[in-house]
Amino acid sequence: MLMEEFVRHSGIAAPILRGNVDTDAIIPSREMKRVSKLGLGEGLFAGWRYLTQETRNPDPQFVLNQDAYRGASILLSGPNFGCGSSREHAVWALKEFGIRAIIAPGFGSIFANNCVRNGVLALEMGDAEIKRIADWVALDAQRNRVLIDLPAQVVEAADVSFPFSVDPGAKRMLVEGLDAIALTQTRWQQISAFHEQRKQLRPWLY
Repeated sequence: MLMEEFVRHSGIAAPILRGNVDTDAIIPSREMKRVSKLGLGEGLFAGWRYLTQETRNPDPQFVLNQDAYRGASILLSGPNFGCGSSREHAVWALKEFGIRAIIAPGFGSIFANNCVRNGVLALEMGDAEIKRIADWVALDAQRNRVLIDLPAQVVEAADVSFPFSVDPGAKRMLVEGLDAIALTQTRWQQISAFHEQRKQLRPWLY
């Protein structure tokens, strides 16, 4: 299955500069009552976005509710983002809300893998660099947009290019818009050749 490609993305970056943002904070379990991915964006950070869960009144103090960060598609955060449970709903909620990338010093490993498989970039960068970007964005969040160039592996912000590392396999999946099945299908020729070889060596298996 093909996903939305991630090549170059320019967007508003919203800071949630705290460590250990777990998957239950990203989407509380009470928000996972749907039988599909649709509608999960409404539950994104529900415990922080809303003053009351019953009325869904937005909390004006939460960054994603502030006018300056309306339309944010990049999150800036602290270490161990996405820790906790393995729920893929956390990434589904982020994606439906419009988040294309999260920049943090580190991620929960399962969460990071779920990001790749859903077309979301989990980008690791140092605390100091993230703080510098967040301070620059805060001057005028709507105008000071962050550019992520995945093929070149740089983030451009505050008139600086910040290089970053990325797993080559994850990079290919994101740039080409491939999920795990589509990635496997790119090797059908090798897979077919392997099966033909096995038929020759062990015909009784077929």
